Amino acid sequence: MDERILIRIRKVEFRYWRDPVLVDVDLEIHAGDFLAVIGPNGSGKTSLIKVMLGLLQPTRGDVSLFGTPIRDFRGWEKIGYVPQKATHFDPYFPASVQEVVAMGLVAVGHRRRLRSGERESLVLGALESVGMDSMKARPIGELSGGQQQRVFIARALVSSPEILILDEPTAGVDAEAQNRFYGMLDRMNRESGLTVVFSTHNVGVVNRHVNKVACINQRLYFHGSHEEFCETDHLLEAVGGKAHIIHHEH
Repeated sequence: MDERILIRIRKVEFRYWRDPVLVDVDLEIHAGDFLAVIGPNGSGKTSLIKVMLGLLQPTRGDVSLFGTPIRDFRGWEKIGYVPQKATHFDPYFPASVQEVVAMGLVAVGHRRRLRSGERESLVLGALESVGMDSMKARPIGELSGGQQQRVFIARALVSSPEILILDEPTAGVDAEAQNRFYGMLDRMNRESGLTVVFSTHNVGVVNRHVNKVACINQRLYFHGSHEEFCETDHLLEAVGGKAHIIHHEH
């Protein structure tokens, strides 16, 4: 089993002005993890993801990616990222599905110049992996929210990353589309070995697919296996003491 540590966070704190957002957070993400970062709205989930991606500078503490301090890290093609509200854009944006996915190659600054045939092959492969290859020519604005989310996953996957990080990926997507979406990520994790990290305030989504859970509310209250999570009492602290919020589906 691959036990490489892809992301290591040590004693990280982050503040907006004087307000603490993250307090003394330690977290390791290993190759093969399917990790849900859960917590209520305003708990620091998005800030934690942005810190691990170098989009926010922690007030104190250290972050390393693939064994390299984040300030020296250059292998960004190893990380796919889908930000919160990625699909919230002008519906008349003049780009096809295929063109949107191709933007992912530009975003990571692909290390070598690709021929048009190679570029097209990578784009179509990414679309096929999310079941959207048949819609490659469709304008992105004509797709449903769930379909658009799959396209943005393909854009994040087009550089063949080792880890995929998603911030509240199914916000505004109906329950049926959510089930299909997490099932797709589950298959990628199990069949392709893709490490997946996503944040959510919807605790119920973690029970079918993930193998690791991190529970945060400024501090990291729990980080461990899904089985351990189902038995812990720390969850109640992190969501404000509300009872019976887990629906087990084993």
